[in-house]
Amino acid sequence: MSLAIRPARPGDAGLIHAFVRELAEYEKLLHEVEAGEADIARDLFGPSPRVFCDIAEWEGEPAGFALWFYNYSTFRGRHGLYLEDLFVRPAFRGRGIATALMRHLAKRCVAERLGRFEWWVLNWNEPAITFYRSIGAVPMDEWTVQRVSGEALVRLAGE
Repeated sequence: MSLAIRPARPGDAGLIHAFVRELAEYEKLLHEVEAGEADIARDLFGPSPRVFCDIAEWEGEPAGFALWFYNYSTFRGRHGLYLEDLFVRPAFRGRGIATALMRHLAKRCVAERLGRFEWWVLNWNEPAITFYRSIGAVPMDEWTVQRVSGEALVRLAGE
C-alpha cells in the first residue's frame, strides 16, 4: 500500500472543492459553504496565491487534503503555518494519512524555521481532538476566537 503527498495543481480545484464540501458535511456546516470551484482555483492557483494545499493519495486515489497558509507571530518574530482544513475521506481513515499530512506540514515548519503550527478544532469533535493530542498538540484554552463577518463586517467598515 502506498501513500503519496503532493502539492495541489491547478487541475485539482474541483477535487479540493469536493474535499471542502465533504469536510463541511462531516462538521455539520455544509450550509455555510459559499466557496465554489472557481474561488478555489483563483485563490490557490492565481498570480499571487496566499493559501496552499497538499493532496494525499492512497494507491493513486485522492484520499485527503490539508489546506494551509502562513501567519505571523509578533511575539516570536516569525511566520507560522496555520492549517485551515485537514480531511481524510472515511474510506481511507485508519491508514495514517492524517498523521502523514500533519508530519508533512511539520517538516515544512522545521525546514522553513517557522515559529509555530496551529489550527482550530470543533469542541465536539472528540476523534479529532484525540488525534491531535496523540501527535503532541496542546489546546490554547486561554484564547477565545473572535469573528466579524457578514453585515457586522460591513458595519464595522463604515459602509
